[in-house]
Amino acid sequence: MILRLIMMMAAVFMILLQPACAGASAFGDKVANLAEIKNIRVGITSERVRIVVDADKEVDYSTMVLSNPGRVVVDLSGAWLSPGAVRSQTIDSTFASKVRAAQFDKTTVRIVIETDAKKGGFDVFSVEGGPSPYRVVMDFGKISAGEKAEPKKPAAEPKNEEESEVKTGETEKETEPVKEKETPAKTEEKKEEVNIPEENPDEIEEPEFSGLKGKKICIDPGHGGEDPGAIGPSGITEKSITLKIGKEVKRLLEEAGAKVIMTRTTDTEVSPKHKQATDVDELQARCDVANKAKADAFVSIHMDSFSSRSANGTTGYYYIKGSASSRRLAAAIQKNLVKQISTESRGVKTCNFYVVKHTNMPATLIEVAFVSNPKEEKRLYSDAGAKKAAIGIVQGISDFFDK
Repeated sequence: MILRLIMMMAAVFMILLQPACAGASAFGDKVANLAEIKNIRVGITSERVRIVVDADKEVDYSTMVLSNPGRVVVDLSGAWLSPGAVRSQTIDSTFASKVRAAQFDKTTVRIVIETDAKKGGFDVFSVEGGPSPYRVVMDFGKISAGEKAEPKKPAAEPKNEEESEVKTGETEKETEPVKEKETPAKTEEKKEEVNIPEENPDEIEEPEFSGLKGKKICIDPGHGGEDPGAIGPSGITEKSITLKIGKEVKRLLEEAGAKVIMTRTTDTEVSPKHKQATDVDELQARCDVANKAKADAFVSIHMDSFSSRSANGTTGYYYIKGSASSRRLAAAIQKNLVKQISTESRGVKTCNFYVVKHTNMPATLIEVAFVSNPKEEKRLYSDAGAKKAAIGIVQGISDFFDK
């Protein structure tokens, strides 16, 4: 009798469970057909703010501009917002002050950027490949003529922007902006053939460097591992150029008597968390390498990128609240790089980049050249170009310690 009762109860339980299972399956199928918005990243330079939305598949998007207060709204249709994606980020820039994300409805993710578009303009475009299968990129700031955005696809009747925040019921999470590099926008122009005269690196004269003996220098080749950084027109990644230059810098410094600490010497992440590391985890790991070694100077090597392939030149950055020593280091390296690799000088600028903010010694982040510029991409990836860049960096470090 008891056994029969147990069997009857089990049967009733299975009947009650079936609709729930069917509902869960239907929900899973529905989500599987939507693009997952995995992450929203923010990058800042003195000339623009770049917001990158990572998705696992292609999404359609529409844009609209709202005023009082100024906002740009980007609706991603056929998408759902991953629980792990950051919902809100404060942006320390004159071009944008905040970005928010929310699940507006069952199939639409809404991105709201608080910005005064009149201060520089904006551009929205999509990119495939690189660190994620599909990305929607939003640039705010100095957009060259012809690049200021119009809505890429006609927007439906504007939905109530505030409603998106109410629907999520999420608490905003603040994160510190992290400098980010992305693939240049796809264009309809034909790929140009770039011919750079080949140089023999062995014929490039290496100067005598002074003031470096006994100095501890931390060299940080930007990006690495799962993060390629920016990707040039021919497919060369920023991470490969920075590592190539970084290794050459190490050789020259050691020959001059310096002790060199590299944040990475291979194509890998620096954080022990590797692929599971957040952007901040990875950047802090680079700072930790320099701080634990009590380095006398920290130099982070990067390549710049922009949607226009004509953008070019070399820039030195130091923390906006940093020391006069950091400014001198940035200026010395930037000046010598321009001289060695014959690039346009884009000057020395302040920034809020994580690695120069959280290191305890004179620190600079150097944008050697533009990987998005076909000529600079090819030149800096060549053995001769990497050697010249390294000479410029080491000469700058030498000048810094000599004064």
